[in-house]
Amino acid sequence: MGRLFWKFFLCIMLAQVTATIGIGGTFWLKNRAAQQERALDIDTSPPAQMIIEAASATLEAGGSQALRQFLGKLERMRVFAVDAKGQELMGRTVHPAMLNKARAMLGQSQQHPVVRTVTGSDGQRYLLFLPSSERFRNAEAGAARDTLNAVTLSGPRAMGAGPRPNDAGAPPPRGDFGRGMPPRMDSPYRTFIPLAAAIAASLLFSFLLAWYFARPIRDLRQAFEAASDGDLSPRFHASAKRGDELTDLGRDFDRMTGRLRSLMESQTRLLHDVSHELRSPLARLQAAIGLAHQQPDKMGASLQRIERESERMDKLIGELLTLSRLEAGAGSALSEEVGIAELLHDIVDDARYEAKARQVGIALAGDAAIADAAVTGRPELLARAVENVVRNAVKHSPDGGTVEVDLSRLHDGKQNWLRIAVLDRGPGVASADLARIFEPFFRASHTRHNTDGHGLGLAIAQHVISAHGGRIGASLRSGGGLCVEMLLPVKTPG
Repeated sequence: MGRLFWKFFLCIMLAQVTATIGIGGTFWLKNRAAQQERALDIDTSPPAQMIIEAASATLEAGGSQALRQFLGKLERMRVFAVDAKGQELMGRTVHPAMLNKARAMLGQSQQHPVVRTVTGSDGQRYLLFLPSSERFRNAEAGAARDTLNAVTLSGPRAMGAGPRPNDAGAPPPRGDFGRGMPPRMDSPYRTFIPLAAAIAASLLFSFLLAWYFARPIRDLRQAFEAASDGDLSPRFHASAKRGDELTDLGRDFDRMTGRLRSLMESQTRLLHDVSHELRSPLARLQAAIGLAHQQPDKMGASLQRIERESERMDKLIGELLTLSRLEAGAGSALSEEVGIAELLHDIVDDARYEAKARQVGIALAGDAAIADAAVTGRPELLARAVENVVRNAVKHSPDGGTVEVDLSRLHDGKQNWLRIAVLDRGPGVASADLARIFEPFFRASHTRHNTDGHGLGLAIAQHVISAHGGRIGASLRSGGGLCVEMLLPVKTPG
């Protein structure tokens, strides 16, 4: 378990425990206040009236001494007998608020039988009342039996009868009416069991929640450590069932590392291809220089060879720089409106001039309704992309063949597209290589030994079309040849 887990765990546990103690303390204080308020009430239940009547009869018949004995026999009752000076007969403390309430009830116009002022046979006058208590309310039946027992035992003495021989120090008889119930005792564990259960639940919940939060962070840290060591393989496939932000962060990290791995592999492959492409013209340059030294009479041919290889290397470096800028996303914003029809006419005219040497024709077909169609982007990049595709078709077309350039409009329900299709009757490529022809330095098997190109034209075209929000793809034609299709989001002036 890491430090973050314990921080989560302690914070959540403290929050849970604080909430539990706060809520429990609030209820405890509320119940305590309610119990204190009930403890100051005067009991007005029928059993209370019954015991007050018995106490009144005892006081009137036997005086204060008989009442003291009567009250001493009560196990469940707390009958208070207060004289005019505020002294309680049994020496117990009487709360002033309870005493004032009893006197107020005594002074009401409607007399309460549970509050009485009684004068004993010895001339002592007492205020009799019974305070309310939760224990008494929960044991009314036992209180009634206590009252009957007290009346049974104290009644003969109050009437002047002598005590029986077995009365001294003997407990009350335990017949059907004298069997008292033991006083209710609350176990101290009853108070702590709910609190202990709440704390245990808080600990369990805190542990699970902290583990839930800390686990993906720990996995992400391990992934960062592995990535710093060069291991960019994904690591969050096992967390596919989670749907929180931490798992989304892990999946984003996986996508990032996957993209980095792809870029690093492509850069490694590009470096290998560039070194291979540069090695061939450099070897031919060295051979031409060596031939010029060995055969001075062929100096002119050697210089022409050196010039041609230098131009080829210059063209390769220029295409590499263009491809690098496109991959890095460099360049100005694509905010200029480009008329595709006019741009395509200029490209076809230039390609026709170059294709005359091989008697290759270029046919441009298109709907007149799309003459005003425009694409938001950069005209020089779009011209470079389309020109690379057209030149590639002309280069691979047979002598006397025809390259078709078709311009049309498509609608897929969400977006209007401008379709530029370039079709040739060349040797084509294998079906498995259709997706690879847009990779840098890719060459088909029949062009692998051709030194006229470097395999970067279609790669540049793909980056340009993608940068303009479009798509590019290739397909084989029936009867032989290749069809390269470019789709660009069209903007119609309105």
